[in-house]
Amino acid sequence: MGKREEKIEQYTAEAKKLGLSLSADLIEKVTVGLGPSIYKKDSETVSCTQSSELDTVKKNFLTKKLGLSVSDADMDAAIKKVCEAMGTSNRNKYRALFYALLAKEFKKESVYA
Repeated sequence: MGKREEKIEQYTAEAKKLGLSLSADLIEKVTVGLGPSIYKKDSETVSCTQSSELDTVKKNFLTKKLGLSVSDADMDAAIKKVCEAMGTSNRNKYRALFYALLAKEFKKESVYA
């Protein structure tokens, strides 16, 4: 099993543990889309307490990748919802799961089709 498959397996198990209703297919596609960033401890996770990181999620993922043109307030609300869904005390908010939840929230899973 390669490193990427191990990460996909890890994220799928984590999604089940957290009770997130994400398909294994979406988790795999988002993970592949993240490329090498999933292998670095710092870039593998999202910090819900770091506003600069959340701004990057809005700009690079929601606006550029998903092509959203909704208000900042709507983006902030969705990000807050995902942070809560993954658990506020959970220190391992994996970026792949975070992005998959945001894609699902905005009904943009088709970006990964």
